[in-house]
Amino acid sequence: MADKEKTRVAVGIYGQTYTIVGTETSNHVRHVASLVDERMREISKRNPYLDSTKIAVLTAVNSVHDYLKLEETVQQLEEEVKKLKG
Repeated sequence: MADKEKTRVAVGIYGQTYTIVGTETSNHVRHVASLVDERMREISKRNPYLDSTKIAVLTAVNSVHDYLKLEETVQQLEEEVKKLKG
């Protein structure tokens, strides 16, 4: 990654503007930001009494939960593939 050029992308998430610096394409960064914004707005609709910090934490918790479930699924599928090959 040290040889990849870094890009700066301004994105809007839940009414705030953030500048994201990284090596991914600007389209990728914008897509990620839009998914975070969408999830925060969904949580806010279901819990209108929560402040933005709590909405952000719940968004992070839900996102990590989803990631871990997907990681578990990938691991199970990899084990199935090994069994089929073996």
